[in-house]
Order: sequence, then C-alpha cells, then structure tokens
Amino acid sequence: MTIISISLNDDNLKALDGIQAMYGLAGRSEAVRRAIGAAQAEAQDTMDMDGAVEGVLIIVKKDHADPWMSLIQAKHEDDIKTQLHSHLKNHKCLEVMVISSDAKDLAAMLKDIHAKGKADYVRFVRS
Repeated sequence: MTIISISLNDDNLKALDGIQAMYGLAGRSEAVRRAIGAAQAEAQDTMDMDGAVEGVLIIVKKDHADPWMSLIQAKHEDDIKTQLHSHLKNHKCLEVMVISSDAKDLAAMLKDIHAKGKADYVRFVRS
C-alpha cells in the first residue's frame, strides 16, 4: 500500500473520526478508504446514467450571499423544471430542484456544482 500525506481542517478531521467510530474501523486510513469508496460509487452512478433522466437535486450551500449557485442554475435553466430555495441557519441555504435532462447535461451540472467546492451537501435522487 502507498502512504500519502493529506491536510484536513478541523471539520474534516471530526467527520473522518466520526466515520471511523460509526463503522468500527481500525483507524483513520480505513475511514479514508471507506469515504473514497462511497465517493467512487456516487461518481459511478453519475457516469452510468444514459439518455433522459429525471429526479430531484438537493443542495445545501454554505453561504446565502454567494451567487455561485444562481449562475449554475442560469446556465442549466432548461434542465430545471421546478426549484425551491429555503434559508437555513448559519447563512446556509437549501436548494431543491426537479430535474428533467439528458444524462450528459446533468453530469455537467453536477460537475459544475462540485468543482466550486461551495456546497456542504449535493445529492441527485433519480426517479
């Protein structure tokens, strides 16, 4: 196995320790491997989508004042059929969107969202 060095902020470290405890893993390395496996499975689900897809996209964004999500929504407005915006505590916002799109367009939208790194939570639930 290859050994690498990574930097984590306090929230990431707390989450990693929580994953380790939740699953009873032997150490943080096992928790990192588990998290990578989960992220890979989610990415594979996106890559496996083909043709027309419909579902609900749920996003929790970190900062209400930051317009990054509005710009992405404008770029993909033809794929968003309905949307709901709700203010949460700590200046966060919940975005819920009903999506009807070609799989490639949805994958591009998800890539745009993840690339910004400004969402605490992103999940597409396919119908």
